[in-house]
Amino acid sequence: MISFASRCLSILAISLLLAACQSAPPGTEPATDDPLGDVRLLEQSLASGQLSEAESRLKSLQLRAGDDDRLEPYQRQLAEAYLLQGQAALQTGDLDRAAKALSQARQLMPQAPALTTGLGGAIAQARQTELDAADLASNAAEQAAAQAQAARGEQARQLRQAAERQAAALRASQLPQAAQAPAKPSEPAAAANRVIALPMLDSRDNPGLYRLLDAVAAEVVNCRCTVRIQVRQAKDYLWLAPLLDARIKRLDPSFSPSMSQLLEPEQIPQLVLSPQR
Repeated sequence: MISFASRCLSILAISLLLAACQSAPPGTEPATDDPLGDVRLLEQSLASGQLSEAESRLKSLQLRAGDDDRLEPYQRQLAEAYLLQGQAALQTGDLDRAAKALSQARQLMPQAPALTTGLGGAIAQARQTELDAADLASNAAEQAAAQAQAARGEQARQLRQAAERQAAALRASQLPQAAQAPAKPSEPAAAANRVIALPMLDSRDNPGLYRLLDAVAAEVVNCRCTVRIQVRQAKDYLWLAPLLDARIKRLDPSFSPSMSQLLEPEQIPQLVLSPQR
């Protein structure tokens, strides 16, 4: 009697199970929770270098397993894989990728900062090297610009000097015609203690100064005068005396006038012509 009842119950259980399977929607499978299978998939992701996928699987397992110490080796292994990835990126010069890999490794192993110290120091040193190289390049560019500016200034100065020499040569070629008028017999007496102001020396009016010196040279030659050059600074005398002497020599190479210097810083520059004794 008991054996018959057991067989009836078994048949009834099988019938209910078949009915439940037939009532399930087609194409669906009953949900499963297989931590062991997920661990195998995590190991495969780590072995193949798919670190992002491995990190996602590890986080999923940690959410389900809580503080399961058996997952810690996988976490450390993933952190080391990120460190290796960062070192490879550092060797190729990709500092941004290396820094990202370092950040991911630190997030995985915050309790072991010494693990990431080596890569972090190497990245910091590489960053500093980049900054130093940029500073050197910037300094070199500034020096090149300064040298170019100095070269342009020197070229402009040389052009000005060439233009001044050309103008002086042109004036010199015209001097004999201007000095052809003979001096009157009464001019030597008129030249006694004659004062000629040189305001153009203060105003740096070189063309006006040159014209005046041309006339003074003719008068000095005709009247055989001595010349006293009164200036504010000694350097002005050293500039004026050769200019006047050159003009005198062009008119009369045999005549060497007596020239003297007088420094008067507070007075307008001037020439004092006196009869030569």
